[in-house]
Amino acid sequence: MEPLALEAPACAESDGWCRTVLNVTGSQWLASSADWLVATPITILLILIVAFAIRLFLRRLIDRLTRTNEDSKLPKLLRPLRERAPQALGPLLSERRAQRAKTLGSVFKSIVSVLVYGLAFMMILGELGVDLAPVLASAGILGVAIGFGAQNLVRDFLSGVFMMLEDQYGVGDVVDVGEAIGTVEAVGLRITTLRDLNGTVWYVRNGEILRVGNSSQGFAVAVVDVPIGYGADVAQAIEILGRVATEATESGPLADDVLEPPEVLGVERVTAVEGITMRLTVKVRPGRQWAVQRSLRGTVVDAFEDAGIRAPVPRAFPQSEQ
Repeated sequence: MEPLALEAPACAESDGWCRTVLNVTGSQWLASSADWLVATPITILLILIVAFAIRLFLRRLIDRLTRTNEDSKLPKLLRPLRERAPQALGPLLSERRAQRAKTLGSVFKSIVSVLVYGLAFMMILGELGVDLAPVLASAGILGVAIGFGAQNLVRDFLSGVFMMLEDQYGVGDVVDVGEAIGTVEAVGLRITTLRDLNGTVWYVRNGEILRVGNSSQGFAVAVVDVPIGYGADVAQAIEILGRVATEATESGPLADDVLEPPEVLGVERVTAVEGITMRLTVKVRPGRQWAVQRSLRGTVVDAFEDAGIRAPVPRAFPQSEQ
């Protein structure tokens, strides 16, 4: 009795992997499984290679868009965005731009990696014959559960992204975020680090920042209040105040910090304890208002002393008898 001849697989008549494997190995089982053993692994490998190449290209593109050159020009990524920091920031401007671009680049790189590898993973599951509908439904439910459990983390992250896009503050700015006031030392997508005047470092979650007062954008105003006694000549005090402030700001160490000539506002208030308070304002570079205030206050006080304008003497009022 002659042995039964095994029928060749149906795909052997085609020009695909089945016929190629059958001709090389002579095994009908391997030929019938060629798509699973050869075609699928090669397709998966190609998907991974393409995904890696696309991710590498996009990450290098982001690096190019966020890179600052030697001239400290605005990175390409930040050109469509509003630039709040003026040239008055000096060397802090380039540092601020670089830090802002670096943070945004890190965000975009993470988003690119998640999208590219996530899409590649879904394509690989499709090649393995996995029904993607239940997987997508399960992923949606899991995402909702994680979203509810990590609401604060998501809020901090989104707040950090919008804060960087809107350029609300940057490294070196003096800001008031409510609970803490100080100089910004680091800006992250979840945490902003401040150092106050006492040297204490504050870590503030971006999602908890409801309002920001920035003293380092555009320009600042140095407000100088100098008290004088009740018997002083107010007109003379105003003349001395304007003259001394103009001389101090036009030359000397304060000249580089002052943006506009000082403005004498005159009498600010009259009290029993402080006497007559004279006020002077000067528009200065951001962050330099406190140094200018201290310097001008000392100069004006010395000028008042030389002119015979004395500081107020607190008056003791008799207590009424019971």
